Amino acid sequence: MTDLDETARLHRIADYQFGSGAGGALFAGELCVERSSSGRPVQVHAPEGRLVSLGADGRFTLGITGGRRLLEALDAPTCRVVVGDESKPFVREGKNAFAKFVRGIDPAIRPGDEVCVVHREDDLLGVGRAELSAEAAIDFETGMAVKLREGAGEPE
Repeated sequence: MTDLDETARLHRIADYQFGSGAGGALFAGELCVERSSSGRPVQVHAPEGRLVSLGADGRFTLGITGGRRLLEALDAPTCRVVVGDESKPFVREGKNAFAKFVRGIDPAIRPGDEVCVVHREDDLLGVGRAELSAEAAIDFETGMAVKLREGAGEPE
């Protein structure tokens, strides 16, 4: 597979998983692709950090840098879970987001989807995997809405 074929494949996966335009946003500019011993791409980095990892299931998991790029490219509420003030410092530290603190969510989110956890004004707090559907995350008063993979840390 040529680099051009591989880049096109990564774009298609991202567009399918996150929505039209995601591939162009995630994989713009200088990239470094880490490969498994078999040559399969497993992680994609930009100079500013990890964009995505490609799981054995063929789906991406987001890094903070990838989350930032998605937020810039995709209109709200796509791929977003909005949490309130109470959760903001905890999610920044990489702690999970719970349903009782969800204030808004992309209605298309299903359990297992990769999401960006944001605060008002689209301030990225972390990235992770949705554990509940959009409807359940809004309706439930208990339970984990997003299993955080990485917190954004302190604001720059």
